[in-house]
Amino acid sequence: MTPTAMNNRPRHDLSIAENVARNVTMSSREIAELTGKEHKNVIRDIRAMRGELEKDGSDLSHEIREEIDGRGYVACIHLPREMTELLLTGYSVPLRLKVIRRLNELEAQQAPCVPQTLSEALRLAADQAEKIEQQQAALAIAAPKAAFVDQYVESTGSMSFRQAAKLLKANERQFRQLLLDKGVMYYLGGTLTPYQHHIDAGRFHVKTGTNEHNQHAYTQARFTPKGLQWVAGLWASYQMERAA
Repeated sequence: MTPTAMNNRPRHDLSIAENVARNVTMSSREIAELTGKEHKNVIRDIRAMRGELEKDGSDLSHEIREEIDGRGYVACIHLPREMTELLLTGYSVPLRLKVIRRLNELEAQQAPCVPQTLSEALRLAADQAEKIEQQQAALAIAAPKAAFVDQYVESTGSMSFRQAAKLLKANERQFRQLLLDKGVMYYLGGTLTPYQHHIDAGRFHVKTGTNEHNQHAYTQARFTPKGLQWVAGLWASYQMERAA
């Protein structure tokens, strides 16, 4: 290894570590198990922390992800490492140590393996080339669908979740999970609801009203033509990730 390569290596390793740290998440249930706290109290602590941060103007829609059960209740909350460590500042030193050790384990599991020999480097290059071919094949499949969506939305209005899934030929369960995982929508009172910044971006039209038959209030979110074009690209990317 040349001196230049050796000088550059720590910087490369640091970049890998930073990327891994950003991707590591921990659920409220695992935090509860590690600390011995009741899960409902961990949820309470997370919400209190989130409330304080949002008062300060922080947008945590992509940082803190809520997992909703079939009844529309919060089953658990997923936090990135930074938010997990921030939550732990209110816990005792032994409890903080338990969770931080677990976070380190998760990082070690996700850290990519840097090739140490020429044969390992060649094998890694071959694997990456195969993944690129698979992604290109998936893109070739997804491109006509995206083009069809572009043509379709030029002549139509907004669409419901089910209509959008049908248009994209997407499995509804996978499509719903994608929107939840990517911080596009969340459950509010059992109704799939877009986050406000996506509404502000013009991707959704949200209608509220009262059912004339039973007088129950309702909220209905629909993809706008702009939102359909955007989510078609998101779905195509998801298909490529699955094919990789």
